[in-house]
Amino acid sequence: MTTKSSYRIASIPGDGIGPEVVSAAIQVVEKLAKTLGTFDINFDHIPWGTAHYKQTGSYVTGNALDTLRSYDASLFGAVGAPDVPDHISLWGLLLAIRGPLQLYANVRPVRTFPGTKCPLTTATEGIDWMLVRENSEGEYAGQGGRSHVGQQWEAATEVALFTRVGIERIMRFAFEMAQSRPRKLLTVVTKSNSMRNGMVLWDEVAASVAKDFPDVTWDKMLVDAMTVRMVAKPQSIDTIVGTNLHMDILSDLAAALAGSIGVAPSSNLDPTRKNPSLFEPVHGSAFDITGKGIANPVATFWSAAEMLIWLGEKDAAAKLMGCVERVCAAGILTPDLGGTSDTQGVVDAVCLEVEKLA
Repeated sequence: MTTKSSYRIASIPGDGIGPEVVSAAIQVVEKLAKTLGTFDINFDHIPWGTAHYKQTGSYVTGNALDTLRSYDASLFGAVGAPDVPDHISLWGLLLAIRGPLQLYANVRPVRTFPGTKCPLTTATEGIDWMLVRENSEGEYAGQGGRSHVGQQWEAATEVALFTRVGIERIMRFAFEMAQSRPRKLLTVVTKSNSMRNGMVLWDEVAASVAKDFPDVTWDKMLVDAMTVRMVAKPQSIDTIVGTNLHMDILSDLAAALAGSIGVAPSSNLDPTRKNPSLFEPVHGSAFDITGKGIANPVATFWSAAEMLIWLGEKDAAAKLMGCVERVCAAGILTPDLGGTSDTQGVVDAVCLEVEKLA
């Protein structure tokens, strides 16, 4: 008799629509686990976020990293509130997890999803890309400072910190990702014409790592030229890797070009598996629609599916995505995709599809 796998997941809904979409995903994943009967999954609520910050002065508890290490993975909603500066909320919560836990690979699959319309006339067959972002250093290393504050000559520095080990590990991860996809095609994004130190090191490490992947075709693009290529020649792209800042921007552009940021998932991975990885939708806290019950839960469904794949439940993840895609294709969509359904309506429709799997 095969023993069922059992997983403990930290649920961190956070701010804005985060609690709404995380609750939606949990309903669907619990229904999936119960229907399939092939694995057990339990979600524990962790109340980190702006409310916690306002009560305690901190976005997370003091033992946050040890708390997360006791779980198999984390499902995250969003962070950010209108009345707290974004750099305080981001560094207080999400960046306080990514860096210390060395979740150095941020992975964003982007494709034209059922129910979305690719706005690019150049993408005649839609978009199917995999974006890999260095997630632990670079422009978001937190190095720098301010002096002569309040004076006319006030100065601020923001130091992008690139290490050979940081570049090499994300580059190797990206080449392996490209190698696993049918086209075996990788584009390395830099800005080495004007940034002559860190970006040149990126170029050098990319050329070195490429030698270990002779079956992967790779090329190099400056980040500004890459924006043009994404619009003008989308069919020439498959897997993309770049720095923390460059890919933060390009991945949102990619989601919009594919049809909607409302369906875009992401994974914050520790490929060594020494620490539990974190999975989150990329749409942010969206306070303009918070509490209205119309948030699109699809990005969080997809993020949860990516989490299941990472945990080893690839078949369950595929079945979940099939259910989500059938619901979207049937036109059961939230207003951001032109539909008339609310969040719970989409959840209920996906749960009905999941029940059919039995």
